[in-house]
Amino acid sequence: MARPTSTALASEGARSHGDPYLPTSGNGGYTVLHYDLDCDYRVSSNRLTATATITARATQRLSKFSLDFAGLVASRVSVNGVRTTHLQQTARKLVVTPATPLANGAEFTIVVRYAGLPRPVRSQWGEVGWEELSDGVIVAGQPSGAPSWFPCNDHPSNKATYTFTLSAETAYRVLCNGELVRKTQRASRTQWEFHCHEPMATYLATVQIGLYETMGVSQHGVPQYVLLPEDLRPNALADFEAQERMMALFERQFGPYPFADYTVVVTDDDLEIPLEAQGLAIFGRNHIDGLGGSERLIAHELAHQWFGNSLTVSHWKDIWLQEGFACYAEWLWSEESGSATADACAETHWARINRQSKDIIVGDPGALRMFDDRVYKRGALTLHALRRTLGDPVFFDVLRDWAASHRHGSISTPEFIALVERYATVPVRALFASWLDQASLPKLPRRHPTA
Repeated sequence: MARPTSTALASEGARSHGDPYLPTSGNGGYTVLHYDLDCDYRVSSNRLTATATITARATQRLSKFSLDFAGLVASRVSVNGVRTTHLQQTARKLVVTPATPLANGAEFTIVVRYAGLPRPVRSQWGEVGWEELSDGVIVAGQPSGAPSWFPCNDHPSNKATYTFTLSAETAYRVLCNGELVRKTQRASRTQWEFHCHEPMATYLATVQIGLYETMGVSQHGVPQYVLLPEDLRPNALADFEAQERMMALFERQFGPYPFADYTVVVTDDDLEIPLEAQGLAIFGRNHIDGLGGSERLIAHELAHQWFGNSLTVSHWKDIWLQEGFACYAEWLWSEESGSATADACAETHWARINRQSKDIIVGDPGALRMFDDRVYKRGALTLHALRRTLGDPVFFDVLRDWAASHRHGSISTPEFIALVERYATVPVRALFASWLDQASLPKLPRRHPTA
């Protein structure tokens, strides 16, 4: 058999984005611009029949490329309207050979028809993706669960816009990311259509299906809603009462809310932890007690709309830029609400972390530890150390500039450090190096006079 030439090899897109944290996720050779997902779902049988129309742009000459796709079966694939006869599907990839190679820079359209019984993807962090509830569906895709329900380029650096059209039994409420633009009932089934105009990472794309009622939360500013089972309404009214004030605080500290509205879904099932999606957050019924027991988590998930959803890491090693910021928002809310000050929160968590093992690098924790609570808390401590160094006026100017200049974009730690340096009147690289690049726990610096 003849050995492939280097030219031939170069025309096949890589079957990985090259991110060492998720070496089998993402694909090379193209960038997705838009996903149009037309789905028909049967709640009673967990049967999904769908067509994905994907608009992409080649970043090299492509004779072959791959999509992340898991657990479902593709029955027909076309590229630019021409059906491909060379199709390979493995456990995690759909490999497509277009009838005619694609030129570097060319925009092209992939249409994939597929069906099956969607289920979560197994990962080293547990099962992620499409999951059946006792009566409905939850999709929690972080970090690698999106391929459980649609073919995609599953890496956070490839953000795209979306159209979701989903049909289900009429008794159920369906929610996807973006704006609901059309709802059509036909006999016992209802079709819901959502447009997500802001670029979004694949892991943040979601479908929520359940027997939910809608509860309004905010009477002013950003529209805020909670979808929930009817019996939880009294407790939820009390638990989410503070969310309007959280939104006002975060808009002052971080800048304008980056999406049109914000909806929290409370499932009828218990969930281990709340989860964020773009424009949405998902809580379990166990998080609703009517006593404010989840107030810290409500603040955390809301803050992710700025840090994680609008500003999304280019590589998973920088996850402290999402989780550390959301954790720090908890401390800001604690102070605003009259509870412990951010200073007191930082001192408490510093003492607690100081009693734990010093064996994690916050700026590059490794795949197995990317969701370690020390990344969250030490990331927040990094921000508090920066606040003490810069003082409040400069620190919050940095956060607002960061959120504005990278709105709906991709971010990295070097970019954040470079922004801070433009504002700082003292050197800050040593501060970041000590907090992000070393396993030892630095001491918090003295307070700036304005901190």
